Amino acid sequence: MELKVLVINNSPHALPEYQTAGSAGMDIKAWLDEPMTLQPMERKLVPTGIYMAIPEGHEAQIRPRSGLAVKRGLTVVNAPGTIDSDYRGEVKVALINLSNEEQVINDGERIAQMVVGKYERVKWQLADVLEQTDRGTGGFGHSGV
Repeated sequence: MELKVLVINNSPHALPEYQTAGSAGMDIKAWLDEPMTLQPMERKLVPTGIYMAIPEGHEAQIRPRSGLAVKRGLTVVNAPGTIDSDYRGEVKVALINLSNEEQVINDGERIAQMVVGKYERVKWQLADVLEQTDRGTGGFGHSGV
């Protein structure tokens, strides 16, 4: 089943697209007038030229591309970054350079991936006690090494 999403593309690049039949995320590209340099540990918002009207009850998540993260140390700062259904501004990707060397991002470079999915709205119901589970209150590192 496919979800129809209205989109405006102000960039000269192709719309975000799936690279393989089994891809969950669509690669999204940088739209730059000139190459952008990120120094080690520097963060910048990278424009894409993409504007979307995501249907209510859905969100888009901006996630790192594994190849950029492993090979160049570039990742999404707020991974995953959420784009809400009522946002109509330009999609920008918050990248950080975690490497020890400056990294250059070029116009049209695939900088992140976007996954669109459904979500549920929560209505809180106050309680005095919660149902018990085998895990209980075990938190970080509770299952051992």
